[in-house]
Amino acid sequence: MSAQSSEQLVLHEDLGDGVARITLNRPEKRNAMSRAARSALLEALDRCHGTARVIILTGAGTAFCSGVDLKEAGEEGPGADDTVEGRRTSWHTVQERIRRHPAIVIAAVNGFALGGGVTLANSADLAIAAHEARLGMPELGFGLYPGLAGPSTQLRLSPKRAAWMVLTTKRISGTTAAEWGLVNEAVPLADLADAALELARDIAQFDPVSLDWSKRALHEIPQHISDWTTALRYGEDVRAQIQARSDVLSDGAKTYRRAVGKNEAAGRNEAAGEIGAAGGNGER
Repeated sequence: MSAQSSEQLVLHEDLGDGVARITLNRPEKRNAMSRAARSALLEALDRCHGTARVIILTGAGTAFCSGVDLKEAGEEGPGADDTVEGRRTSWHTVQERIRRHPAIVIAAVNGFALGGGVTLANSADLAIAAHEARLGMPELGFGLYPGLAGPSTQLRLSPKRAAWMVLTTKRISGTTAAEWGLVNEAVPLADLADAALELARDIAQFDPVSLDWSKRALHEIPQHISDWTTALRYGEDVRAQIQARSDVLSDGAKTYRRAVGKNEAAGRNEAAGEIGAAGGNGER
């Protein structure tokens, strides 16, 4: 496959100010991830190293992602991911690359997220879904357990809600996904791109080293570290790692002013919101 045709499977855009957008671009296949598409996604993630603090991951057309291309997987056979090249471009490798990427990844779930599409949203650090999105795991209908979508969902939802998704194969809306905690919030589809970009720009203003190590801490606690004392010590170590790798804390007075300024701005915004709400209630 030529570099040009590979590029078309996954679109990469530098939106400036430390924000990039990666779009899965097989709309006619509901963005099913062929091996070439997975390779293109890995290449796009690599291009974001050192340039993007935040990555928005979304899909073209009516789907976010419908997982691995099952037709191709059937043609390849069950051992395709056991080869050196197979492991390099496996769906599991894609998930690990997202989790270990120094940038914060925001999934903008614009439509169908089926099977591996749910895995992709789970692997992202944050997720916003369109109200109209549909998330589900059809694997049991094929006689299979959802090998990646199942575990990644079971680590995020209550047992009964995870069992509902695995055992019924029914799809839930983006609104329900937000209510259950599978995504952070749901917005109308027309507002999704702007909501994801606004969130990305908010996060991208922070120190890249601090973002990278905070992301690591969020993955370690509580999935690998659940003991209270050990977790607190790990948190102190993360803070020390940030301080050793950046100048974010080198000027104590500057850090204090920055923190106070943000807190004061947040307080003013909160107060303005309360006043607005009170005024609205009075008019009604």
